Amino acid sequence: MDNKAHATDILQRLAIRYPEPEPALDWTDAWELLVATVLAAQCADVRVNQVTPGFFKRWPGIADLAGAEVEEIEEVVRSTGFFRNKAKNLKGAASLIMAEFGGEVPRTMAELIRLPGVARKTANIVLSNAFGVHEGIAVDTHVTRLAFRLGLTEHTDAVKIERDLMPLFKRSQWGDINHFLVYFGREVCPARTPKCSACELTDLCPRKGVDKHA
Repeated sequence: MDNKAHATDILQRLAIRYPEPEPALDWTDAWELLVATVLAAQCADVRVNQVTPGFFKRWPGIADLAGAEVEEIEEVVRSTGFFRNKAKNLKGAASLIMAEFGGEVPRTMAELIRLPGVARKTANIVLSNAFGVHEGIAVDTHVTRLAFRLGLTEHTDAVKIERDLMPLFKRSQWGDINHFLVYFGREVCPARTPKCSACELTDLCPRKGVDKHA
């Protein structure tokens, strides 16, 4: 089986398991998704979802956050970890959006990655989910792990993994495959002890790098 057929089989099975894929983060617009995704770095989505309602109540819009004190932002996002850097980046992103993008979250990769704290992963998540624009595939720790284990890439670098994955799926599927691998990585294929005996992909998976499994 060639790699593209292998990838298609994986996607089809995961699409059955996850018929309505969407981010685990709570959001209502592009700005809220951007903020939540920045806060989710090295932090569980459930924790971020506990923090963002208070965050957006205090600073309802981009302009509100641009005018906030960094120290105030730090206190609100403290529980998400790396709070000083996240607070500085979020204020910086809000300020740049107000100064150069007319107060609207930009809709291109080139513009989004200019924002402090926004790299390709965050930009891909915002573009795909908020705007329906598929410029790439968001690669987080789950996607990194599963893409390697499933034999879809030989790399561990996120940029190289993204380049390997993109030709394997239709552009319209790029957002979905990210969701599928993230959910499946959490529920069935965690880092330390993947549940291989309960895996829908067991006959497709070469189990690359897997030492222990249940």
